[in-house]
Formats: sequence, structure tokens, C-alpha cells
Amino acid sequence: MKKSSKRPQMKIPKTRGERIWNAIGYTIFLGTIIFVMWVWKYVPNEVPAHFNSAGEITRWGSKWELLIILIPGIFTATFMGVMERYPELHNYPKRFNETNTKAFYLHSRKMMNQLKNICLIIFSIITLESIFIAMNWWEGLGAWMLPLLITFTFFPLILSFMKRRKIK
Repeated sequence: MKKSSKRPQMKIPKTRGERIWNAIGYTIFLGTIIFVMWVWKYVPNEVPAHFNSAGEITRWGSKWELLIILIPGIFTATFMGVMERYPELHNYPKRFNETNTKAFYLHSRKMMNQLKNICLIIFSIITLESIFIAMNWWEGLGAWMLPLLITFTFFPLILSFMKRRKIK
């Protein structure tokens, strides 16, 4: 007999941490969009468009490419926001069962929330760094950019998987 793969839907209220992450992520991203609109007429026609792993500029491009950086941020916020609402669609280990459903759903949703907001912050940092360098306001993070972004992305994931292991 085939076991049903349909998972139960649950309405679990957002935690304080999720609301804080949303406030931070959306505020920074919206602030970046507003800032870009505010300085747009002052931004030079060419901005840094690509950096190598050492943080050196390897290509300059049109200032319109700044918008290309922000579009994935909007897509990410939308897609991951929808996925956050439906934790029953997420992937779970074999030990997932009726008694730990709520714990897994909450944990998975919180992880999705953090990743969504971290992505928004990363897109903002990349956009702002390109503008600041183009306008000679700042030299950028240089070789620190890639390690910081990797740490910023993977540290919460690693912590999350460690916490997930504790769910019985």
C-alpha cells in the first residue's frame, strides 16, 4: 500500500525573529531602491559591473546594469516569500512525522525567512558598493567582499542545519 505524501497544512504565527528579519531585510532593500532613485541622475554612465574573487573590478558597465542587480532581489523576495507561507512543500528528513510536523515547519520557515532577507541585504550591498565606487565615495570592500558574503550566507544555513538535527 502506497503511503500518502500529502503533508498537513498548519497556520503557525510568525515569530518575533521572523518579523525582525523581515523589517531589516525589506527596509535595507527598499532603502537601496529609494537611494538608487535619489542618486540616479548623479551616477556616472559607467559603474563597476563585475568583480573577481580578489574584489578587483574586472568589468565596467552601464549604470542601467544596477537595475539588473535589483530585479533578482525582487524575484527572490517574492518567490521565497511564497515558499515561506507553504512549509509543507519544503524538503524534510525521513524522521519527519505527525508529532514533529510543527517543529519542522516552523524551523524550515524561519530558515527560509532568514535566507530571503539575507539575499535582499546582499543584493543591496552589491548595488550600493557599485554606486559608491562609481561616484568615488568609497573604494569598496575589495578582497573582503566574497568571504563576507559567503559567511553571511552559509553561517545561518549551518546553524540552521545544526538546530534541525535536534528536532526529534
